[in-house]
Amino acid sequence: MSKIKVGISVGDINGIGLEVILKTFSNESMLSFCTPVLYCSSKVVSYHKNVIGKQDVVFQNQKNAQRLNSQKLNVVNCWQENTDITLGEINETGGKFAIKSLESACEDLKKKLIDVLVTAPIHKHAMELAGFPYKGHTEYLGNTFDGSDPLMFMVSPDIKVALVTNHLPLKEVSQKITKDLILKKLKQLNHSLKMDFGIERPLIAVLGLNPHAGDEGSIGKEEKEIIRPAIVEAKKQGMMCMGPFPADGFFGSSTFKKYHAVLAMYHDQGLIPFKSLSFGNGTNFTAGLPIIRTSPDHGTGFDIVGKNMADPSSFRTAIFAALDIFRQRSQFIEDHENPMRKRKTTSEKINDKNEAAELPRE
Repeated sequence: MSKIKVGISVGDINGIGLEVILKTFSNESMLSFCTPVLYCSSKVVSYHKNVIGKQDVVFQNQKNAQRLNSQKLNVVNCWQENTDITLGEINETGGKFAIKSLESACEDLKKKLIDVLVTAPIHKHAMELAGFPYKGHTEYLGNTFDGSDPLMFMVSPDIKVALVTNHLPLKEVSQKITKDLILKKLKQLNHSLKMDFGIERPLIAVLGLNPHAGDEGSIGKEEKEIIRPAIVEAKKQGMMCMGPFPADGFFGSSTFKKYHAVLAMYHDQGLIPFKSLSFGNGTNFTAGLPIIRTSPDHGTGFDIVGKNMADPSSFRTAIFAALDIFRQRSQFIEDHENPMRKRKTTSEKINDKNEAAELPRE
């Protein structure tokens, strides 16, 4: 099987995106796992190489992703004009080239010239200055690939947290949450856990919206009138869901360890505990789409850019997560396209090994 082609959008060129990308591929062993395709400008890549002193990273210029070098970092030059790099600044330039990179990578993803997409961090205000009409990657990808509302899903080896609402002002959250929306997100989450993570019977915890999950209506009625009815309906449809749980005690008591994933109502409710428990080892995965996209769990790092301080761990983890999800999803699709081919259970595999061990040796 050929190596998986990992498309990488550069993010904000004034941030730490290129630093973590270059540090990741300064380890040549990464090239044994995938063929990386960075959508950027070779001049910008060279500039960041000089800033952080990563002269050991060898990349190959490409006009497009048609013919890639599987032994090097491929840089697809998706713009030719000279670029003013102002490290640590939030400006239109950073947003402009982040958009060019993202659009080019998505076009190649549609053409199947790359297999998965890993996005380096963008700054939302810089993107806004450049005329980007979306709140973030998640919303852009949903519109670009099937027009749906995809699931923002934070994953790590220890905890998985999905969100009902994404980049939304807190004052608008309660108005946005409905029974139908929660049910939709539960379906997306349940399906992703099966298809992308190989969990046959996912067990999902659902958080409440209000403190103490509303205290039976004394601190808010969303739990009784919206969230709990959505959970009941999800159970009727065969999903294994529990809740709503008060968010503070749920994470503080480590109850999350009993579940395959958690569905949070809003951004910070899910991401604060997730990043507290998994920062540097977590990945932002966009579920509910026909394509695979991951990103590191950190931002543009304008405060440390150019100081050679950025940790590439989360970016590297995002690449490995994309590779794992690609393989798992491919296997899932193959199994469902060939229903007569039954995959063996773990106990059957153990029995096979035991039987093989008992066979006489020649």
